[in-house]
Amino acid sequence: MSENGSVPNANLSKRGKESIMKKVAILVSTCLVFLGAITNVNISPVQAAVGTNVVISEVYGGGGNSGSSYKNDYIELYNPTNSSVSLSGWSVQYASSTGSFNNITNLTGSIGPQQYYLIKQASGGGGTVNLPTANVTGTINLSATSGKVALAKVTTAVTGSTSSNVVDFVGYGSANNSETSPVGSLSATTSAERKDNNGGTVQGQGNGWDTNNNSMDLVITSSLAPQNSSSPAEPTTETDPGTDPGTGTGVEDDHIGLGNPSGATAVTTNSNNYLMAKLQYTLSYNNSKHIPNWVSWHLDSSDIGNTPRQDDFRADTTLPSGWYQVTASEFSGSGFDRGHMTPSGDRTSSVEANSATFLMTNIIPQAPNNNQITWENLESYSRKLVSAGNELYIISGGYGSGGTGVNGYRTTVGNGVVVPAKVWKVIVVLPKGNNDISRVSTATRVIAVMVPNDQTASSQPWGNYRVSVDSIESMTGYDFLSSISTSIQSSIEAKVDSGATN
Repeated sequence: MSENGSVPNANLSKRGKESIMKKVAILVSTCLVFLGAITNVNISPVQAAVGTNVVISEVYGGGGNSGSSYKNDYIELYNPTNSSVSLSGWSVQYASSTGSFNNITNLTGSIGPQQYYLIKQASGGGGTVNLPTANVTGTINLSATSGKVALAKVTTAVTGSTSSNVVDFVGYGSANNSETSPVGSLSATTSAERKDNNGGTVQGQGNGWDTNNNSMDLVITSSLAPQNSSSPAEPTTETDPGTDPGTGTGVEDDHIGLGNPSGATAVTTNSNNYLMAKLQYTLSYNNSKHIPNWVSWHLDSSDIGNTPRQDDFRADTTLPSGWYQVTASEFSGSGFDRGHMTPSGDRTSSVEANSATFLMTNIIPQAPNNNQITWENLESYSRKLVSAGNELYIISGGYGSGGTGVNGYRTTVGNGVVVPAKVWKVIVVLPKGNNDISRVSTATRVIAVMVPNDQTASSQPWGNYRVSVDSIESMTGYDFLSSISTSIQSSIEAKVDSGATN
């Protein structure tokens, strides 16, 4: 069974191909400053590197709550530098999503190079698992969903992220203050965890990534792993970054390293173009259509293993509070498949990686003959390219409204889940290597397809549906490959691929 899909945001304006517009798109994508993200946030300069100061590496506010395992809330710090840092006179401070900082825990001692520091906080009274031995214990009762945490070099209250005494700052959920934009909402079973030192998620690499954008520097995870000063020291760089959730700043193997085509941001007011960075892929979610606008991912040989298909379709509980969560059963009887965008077959390195592809935010309604035949063949060919020594940057989505499944034409399924009229995909093929963006040239192979979302799709092989990237941009209004120079874009986006198809 194939995996695919997305529905574009019909409210997005079309982006031109003129050079000046390309430059603007690059700036927007790199800085992640979209119009909906400007309100009530601190726009900080981007660092495309590991942090240069102690950072807040994890925030968990569900301790002792119903459904939680750990008995206490906690805040974890990490020192990505090569020197020990004294924490004497420092504090961690907490405020509600719209409140002031009047909850303070003073810190003591120091944090060694590439080491962690664990701060135990209040308990909701439940839970069964004790935290590891804390470096400091406080009494702050963090919200399990939304709030603000500051690391300060003073013990008096700070005013927010722009305070001169703030060393690091994390806003989560519906927080009205953050570094650029807040990371998503937490729960009794999830924390906000900072990415590793290369902007990715390789274990044992130190949670020190800091571009001053909470929504891109941290991810929501259910793999809670509080660490203290007794935890092993970790390196400041990776030798094999593997798969990264995506910052859109051209980081190696970043899921949206070649660009953020719709300028999506992790701001709840931007609900029809809401950026979600998973460990396995990055997507723009459309809350009015209940489907992704697009999903983007990097694929290489490290992503492909022997893990079997998990088939654990489920609602995505990391969507912002109050947003409708599509359930696993909503396509039942509709005549449409639950079509993956990031395929299950592209994430077989572990059970966790494969399971992540079955979140319903990665799924669209897809005609079975499209999904199981045409799209599946294209996905299999993509993995064949990887087996031949390539790495791929892939982005996939849908266009329009209304497709035809085994029970006929429909515009929606379930609780208003929009059925796209067409599905599209863009694949950039590079020989496995480093410095990926600099290696994209006018000779780089780019495969782009646009396939009708109906039962006739299988009447032709996927290669017959190849189009130019320009044509998909014209239809969707997106700007693909915006991290690449405009001269190279103009060349490769105008071409229709004519390479092998099997």
